[in-house]
Amino acid sequence: MSLAIDVRGLNKSFGDKHVVQDVAIQVAEGRICGFLGPNGSGKTTTLRMLCGLLTPDSGQGTCLGFDILTEADEIKRRTGYMTQRFSLYEDLTIAENLEFVARVYGLDRRRERVDASLEHLGLASRRDQLAGTLSGGWKQRLALASATLHEPRLLLLDEPTAGVDPKARRTFWDEIHQLSGHGLTVLVSTHYMDEAERCHEIAYISYGRLIARGTAQEVVESAHIFTFTGEGPDIDRLAHELAGKPGVESVAPFGAALHVSGADKAALAAAIKPWRREPWRWEEVPPSLEDVFIHLMGQAQDNVQ
Repeated sequence: MSLAIDVRGLNKSFGDKHVVQDVAIQVAEGRICGFLGPNGSGKTTTLRMLCGLLTPDSGQGTCLGFDILTEADEIKRRTGYMTQRFSLYEDLTIAENLEFVARVYGLDRRRERVDASLEHLGLASRRDQLAGTLSGGWKQRLALASATLHEPRLLLLDEPTAGVDPKARRTFWDEIHQLSGHGLTVLVSTHYMDEAERCHEIAYISYGRLIARGTAQEVVESAHIFTFTGEGPDIDRLAHELAGKPGVESVAPFGAALHVSGADKAALAAAIKPWRREPWRWEEVPPSLEDVFIHLMGQAQDNVQ
């Protein structure tokens, strides 16, 4: 498969902080790649380097077949970028915002394109509503319409569903998969594990370094961690007893159950052994993606220190 993104050795510093360190990433055309990591890990900086908004301090590669260092303008014309915060004009209507975007890109058939976009994303009945009066989910739809109006080949989404309800998130992801099915390549940063699992593949960056890559299942299997769940009366009260025990990397209540994970299975089993009795019940379960990411965060070195 042809690669829409093929970069290596990306580095970027701001002052004395090395924000992105030797990142290499490849994404095939038409694929959805989830870009995950804690706040401040370098996700946004990497996205901006890929689309030409930031110039890497070092590194090389191509995006949509264009050199990221010398042909950034060509990449920008063919890329849609949806930022973390709503960045359109709140004192313009939905239609006026899209008409403005169409003029910025110098598109022909502007009215036709705007009408089609409004209809496709269910915004037609709200075309004359001021953008500033929209709820989070409707603003999200408008931002997506804006980012795809010029029919880009690559779509970069920076935490696009933060602050919207579950139904709006699901509708958004259905649309992303539909766009991907028509050949659009998508790189999306997210903190939601259910969204990560909807991606064709994921990349995990922590403190500027890319430390895991593959499908969600491949990343979970390669982490080599173990998880036990316990159930029983007031089992959530055991969380503070288990936290910090040898072998216990994370412990968290999940409803009426307690979720305990770590990389050393024997040490983990020893930690929960005092409570492996009635009225509590324990069993080993497959680790979740969230378990893996907490483990990876614990292994990474803070680039500020």
